[in-house]
Amino acid sequence: MNWLVTTYAAYLLISVALVVWVARTLHKNGRIFLVDSFLGNEPLADSVNHLLVVGFYLINIGYVTLALKHGAAATNPQEAIESLSTKVGLVLLVLGSMHFFNLFVFTRLRRRGQLHKQPPPVAPQGFVKPAGV
Repeated sequence: MNWLVTTYAAYLLISVALVVWVARTLHKNGRIFLVDSFLGNEPLADSVNHLLVVGFYLINIGYVTLALKHGAAATNPQEAIESLSTKVGLVLLVLGSMHFFNLFVFTRLRRRGQLHKQPPPVAPQGFVKPAGV
């Protein structure tokens, strides 16, 4: 049995399945967060959500395919399992890192968008008449 080809096939199957599952989960559950971040503008939130999923697929599947060749070639079952676990573990770390980076960026966007809803820091004590009135 060719352990290298078996390891590659298992790696691609597991990694692409993980990328698709994470992308679908983020797309479905991230919509509410994006709608709130964009102050209720649903068409904009849906558009950004779709673009994020496309970018997510491109970056992560690109990483998965590039990482296929890296590492020692498996010549026996032990090396095959070790190589597979290392590669899948790296894919999971990349997926998690991207997720937290996206959350960080959109939390900042949401916070900035919510500022206009906040009351002023202190209540006004009086009003100034505009010049020339």
